[in-house]
Amino acid sequence: MGLEAALSAEGYLTTQLQKVVNWSRRSSLWPLPFATACCGIELMATACSRYDLARFGAEAMRFSPRQSDLLIVAGRVAVKMLPVLQRIYQQMTEPKWVISMGACASTGGVFDTYAVVQGIDQFIPVDVYVPGCPPRPETLIEGIMAIQRIIDREGLPPGGGQRRPLQIAIEPTHHVLPQPVPLTVGAT
Repeated sequence: MGLEAALSAEGYLTTQLQKVVNWSRRSSLWPLPFATACCGIELMATACSRYDLARFGAEAMRFSPRQSDLLIVAGRVAVKMLPVLQRIYQQMTEPKWVISMGACASTGGVFDTYAVVQGIDQFIPVDVYVPGCPPRPETLIEGIMAIQRIIDREGLPPGGGQRRPLQIAIEPTHHVLPQPVPLTVGAT
């Protein structure tokens, strides 16, 4: 009842080792959530049964940087948290990927203040930008699938140097509909 029984006597299975390695790496992403605000709630919803991130092999959230290869920065990052985020990124094993989830992580969002970092890409390399405030779980899944496509296509990054960030921007998959009742101010 092993592989030998599944294949006939004349049959054989052949593939390239690089494709098997890429498939296994793509199908076993271990994300590390760095969720600081409302985007973290959407990140948690992505792992629930309705959206089921387990279908893509990324359900094993790791809270240790040495056990993860995908950093998901969800929400605003304060200047005081930035050294911690950089330390977490440095402790992750190579190859590693980063998703910037939401407007606050990507550009600072509505928090244009001295205490909020105006885009984490100024301090750590970002591979995929997931837009929205907060982004829907489908959009985050699309961002994870974008990283999986890159892993399938490129495989292991070249050794001996720094890998260039991919900087892919995901387009929203939903359209905002107008309000059903017009908003009026004051007495009419």
